[in-house]
Amino acid sequence: MTDPLPAPINFRNVDFLTSAPTLAECPEDSGAEVAFAGRSNAGKSSAINALTGNSKLARTSKTPGRTQLINFFRISDRQRLVDLPGYGYAKVARSMKDEWQRHLASYLEQRQCLRGLILLMDIRQPLKEFDRQMLAWAVSSGLPAHILLTKADKLKNGPANNTRFAVEKELREQGLDQGVSVQTFSSTKRTGLDKLERKLAQWLSLDEEGTPAG
Repeated sequence: MTDPLPAPINFRNVDFLTSAPTLAECPEDSGAEVAFAGRSNAGKSSAINALTGNSKLARTSKTPGRTQLINFFRISDRQRLVDLPGYGYAKVARSMKDEWQRHLASYLEQRQCLRGLILLMDIRQPLKEFDRQMLAWAVSSGLPAHILLTKADKLKNGPANNTRFAVEKELREQGLDQGVSVQTFSSTKRTGLDKLERKLAQWLSLDEEGTPAG
């Protein structure tokens, strides 16, 4: 028998919930949430805006690294999307970058309702050091991860798929493929949006009592 398909989720009905500078200020640790992470130039906010059909929901900026808070978006009272601080391009002091990383690590290590990690990478520059660190942490923690190779519209289909195959091959060779899936994605063309929605619905599914399924 195959597992039943998760109930579809209306991602067009998502609204901003709150921003938190530290784990202690995050919403109640219950229900189910999925976090979006990636380098500051990976198109994280654009992907969230494309998913929700709201171009103003997640802040986008021409200055990468501007998002310094953990931002929560409400799907329902028990389901949330989380936009984690970008890292890598911000023109800020090293001490502030280190502080961002501490808060990011606290969230990832201690948040019990976290069901999966969406890791975004520019398809033209995949698997940078930060990406490898995030994947290694997810695999060692047993947290499912789904890689979005963003800005796929910048490449033709052949080279885009070849990049996906190369990423999958490298993950296998480095033992980072356990619980990790990969797809190409374009916010501007909305390519791969349906696949992302299915993955999120799977992770965010709740049972009849409102607790995470599975």
